[in-house]
Amino acid sequence: MYRKMRVAACWLSLLLLSGCAGVDVEQYAGTTPRLDIAEYFEGQTRAWGMVQDYSGEVQRRFTVDIEGRIDGDTLTLDERFTYADGETDRRVWTFERRDDGRWLGHASDVEGPVEARQAGHAFHMSYPLEVTVDGRDITFSMDDWMYLQPDGKLINRTAMRKFGLTLAEITIAFERDNSP
Repeated sequence: MYRKMRVAACWLSLLLLSGCAGVDVEQYAGTTPRLDIAEYFEGQTRAWGMVQDYSGEVQRRFTVDIEGRIDGDTLTLDERFTYADGETDRRVWTFERRDDGRWLGHASDVEGPVEARQAGHAFHMSYPLEVTVDGRDITFSMDDWMYLQPDGKLINRTAMRKFGLTLAEITIAFERDNSP
């Protein structure tokens, strides 16, 4: 019995430790097409997404209309969300370009500045976000990845974590409005 408990404890420890190891965005440095978020999001962009809970069940679906403006080294993203149930929301991100693929981001509902990095076809940022769930405000750790595809579409996957556990995931597909 004790042996089984020790084996189970070892497996649990390995599982938890493997969750701590993360991908470094720099491993994508040589990949193409090269993603520059300022170039990609300048102008109008439309996105479609969903939130899935820990079991994979879709909890919410939404669309996002994004207006991107560049002023020098600053990118502003005005995001307007429309959920399938009719609820709407808005988030405005401001990103300041730094050296070597780094960005510093701010949004009114995000605690503190967000350090982000892009390399090759990928963009990554992690940040705390307060979300209302069943009438309670819960702060999640967001692990946000974007990947530019060869056809110009951008895929976004975000893990929503609490206490180190992934409790929900967000998947979004972006498409630029290339009309004149």
